[in-house]
Amino acid sequence: MENWTEVYEKDYYTWVARHVELLKKGSFSEIDIEHLIEELEGMARSDKRELESRLIILIAHLLKWPFQLQYLKEQWRGFEGQSGQSTIIEQRTQLESLLDKIPNLKNLFPQMIDQSYPYALKLATKAGRVGNASLLPTLPGCPFSLEPVMSEEFWPE
Repeated sequence: MENWTEVYEKDYYTWVARHVELLKKGSFSEIDIEHLIEELEGMARSDKRELESRLIILIAHLLKWPFQLQYLKEQWRGFEGQSGQSTIIEQRTQLESLLDKIPNLKNLFPQMIDQSYPYALKLATKAGRVGNASLLPTLPGCPFSLEPVMSEEFWPE
């Protein structure tokens, strides 16, 4: 039996490869249970962090969209908001891909929208440069639900 703590700390990828082999062979008694549990929990946290991060960016851009678009159109003739639009489209696409790959994250989605909202509002306010940040909604909860957030047809007015 190998010293798994030493392998785990010094050569993580060897530790992973070796544990994949052990699991495939059914050699469960040789597995480093403590670190395996730690890694599995870390994977779950990582997926949730990605969901939250993408929601913060998407919601911030949805909050800014109508105000920033109006403000920048007034500043620059012909401005169409393609950069903000691209970010919204990209985040929706990345979220869709994440939820397709890890379907159980859909169960967390409504809760994560509400948890992400204060950070999205902060991001929209600080990064928005909308001229007047007081125009942004300051509701206690997110003004968007799951359906509009993910809908390609939804663009706040």
